[in-house]
Amino acid sequence: MRRIAAILLALALLLSAGAEAVPANWYEVFVRSYQDSDGDGLGDLNGLRARLDYIEDMGWRGLWLMPVMPSPSYHKYDVTDYYGVDPEYGTLEDLRALIGACHARDILVILDMPINHTSVGHPWFQAACAAISEGRFEDPMVGYYRFQVAPGRGFTPLENTGWYYEEQFAGGGMPDLNLENPAVLEEIRRIFDFWLNDVGADGFRLDAVTSYFTGDAERNIALLRSLKQMAEACRPGSLLVGECWAGLSVIAEYYRSGVDSFFLFPAAQAEGFVAASLRGRGARGEKFAAAYQAVLDAIPEGLLSPFLCNHDTGRTVGLVQGRGNPDAAKFAEGVLGMLNGMVFTYYGEEIGMVGSGDDPNKRLAMYWSDGDMTRQPPGVTGLEYAYPSVEAQRADESSLLHYVRAVNRARLEHPAISAGQNEFLLAEGDAVVMRRDDGTERCRIAVNFSSKTACELPMAPLPIAVDLETGEERAEFLESGGESRLRVPPFGIVILTEP
Repeated sequence: MRRIAAILLALALLLSAGAEAVPANWYEVFVRSYQDSDGDGLGDLNGLRARLDYIEDMGWRGLWLMPVMPSPSYHKYDVTDYYGVDPEYGTLEDLRALIGACHARDILVILDMPINHTSVGHPWFQAACAAISEGRFEDPMVGYYRFQVAPGRGFTPLENTGWYYEEQFAGGGMPDLNLENPAVLEEIRRIFDFWLNDVGADGFRLDAVTSYFTGDAERNIALLRSLKQMAEACRPGSLLVGECWAGLSVIAEYYRSGVDSFFLFPAAQAEGFVAASLRGRGARGEKFAAAYQAVLDAIPEGLLSPFLCNHDTGRTVGLVQGRGNPDAAKFAEGVLGMLNGMVFTYYGEEIGMVGSGDDPNKRLAMYWSDGDMTRQPPGVTGLEYAYPSVEAQRADESSLLHYVRAVNRARLEHPAISAGQNEFLLAEGDAVVMRRDDGTERCRIAVNFSSKTACELPMAPLPIAVDLETGEERAEFLESGGESRLRVPPFGIVILTEP
C-alpha cells in the first residue's frame, strides 16, 4: 500500500492547468518536423496547434516540446535567448496560444530546458569572451562559464587567448554554464518563472542532467534538488522530468533529488527490457517480469517515465525488427503502454516511422500524407518511411495508428494501469499476468510474448475490458474439465476488470 499511496500523492501534487492529474500518456514533438502553417516548409507552433484535434483523439494528454527558444542550429539545444521563441517556429504569442489551446483540452505542456550549456552565440558567452580578450578577467560574465588557462578533458580552446572553456558536448558550439555560480542560478530562476508564469508552461524536461557536473552524481543530485525547489517556488505543482541517461541503479539514485520523474532508459532502445523481451528466445515473459520487477524494486515510490525511443535514439521499428512486421511494431507499443507511470511516445512512432544513425535521420518530417510534410532536417543521410502515412492508416482499422490509439485509450479509461501497484500473478514461459490496484480500480493484464503460439492461462472468468490484438484472433475464456482458462492469441494483451 505504501507504493500506491506514494504514487497517488505524486499525482495529486502535480495538479496543474485545469487537468485532473498528471497525464498518463505523453507525446514528444520536434516542432520543425511536425506541421507547417505558413508555407515555408518548416514546422511551427501554429502548425502544431492545428493538429491538436489529432493529438487529443489519439489519447495523448501531455506534450513535450523539444527546444523552441532561439538557436543557430536546427535542433535548438544551443540557446541564444532563454526568453524568446525561435522565429522559425513563430512568436511568444503563438506559443501562449498553443499552450492555452492545450489547456482547454486538458493537455499539459512541458518545454525542453537545456541549462547545462548555451550557444557560443549567447550574449552571456559573447560578453565573457570579450572580457577575457580584453584582459578583464574579473568581469562577472566570465564567471557564467567554466574557463581555465590550461588544456583539459572536455575543454575547448578560446581562439587567440590561451584560455579554454568547458564543452562536454564537444564540437557543437555549446559551452557549459557554471552552475555553481549564484548569479547563474538566479538567471535560471528568472527563466523558470518566465516560462511557468508568463508563458504558462506546466514544467520542463531537463536536458542532460548527468552532465551538469560530469562524473559527479552527488553534485548533480544536489543541483536538481535546488531546481525542483526553484520550480515549486515559481509555480507549485510544476512538473520536472529529467534526462538521466544511465543504468537503473544510477537513475534510482537521482530520484533522491525530489525531481518528479526521470526517463526510464532501461526500458528503451534495442537493449531495453521491452524490445529485448520481444526479440528474445524462450521464456520471454519470465525475462520481462524479472526486468520490470527490478525497476519497481529499485524505484519503489518514484513516478516512472518509460519510453521506447526519442530524438537521440533509433526508432522502435528498427529496435524490434519491425520493417514489414507490423505485429512486432504494435506489440512493442502495447507492452510499453502496460507499464506504470507516464508513458512517452515520440512523434511518428504511431505510424512506424524509421530513423537511426545520424541525429537528423531520427527527426524526419512527420508523414501526414504524400502532399503534407515539412522539409527534412539538414544533414539527413537515411530517408525511409516503412509504413503508410497518417491519412492512409486512419482509413485502415488494422493499422499501427489505430493500435496505438487503442493502447492510449486503455490507459485513459483504466487509470490503474498507469497509477496502480503492480503484482505479478504469473510469469511463466512467454506469458505474464499482472494485477494493478490503485485503490479505486483493480485490473489484470495478461500478456503473451510469443509471436506464433497462443497461450492458455488458468483464470476464473472475468470481464474483458480491452483486447489488444495484433491479428484477427481474439482473447476468450475456455472451459474444460470444470476449469476455466484464458486463451491469449500470439502477441496478445488483455485487460480484465476485477470486482
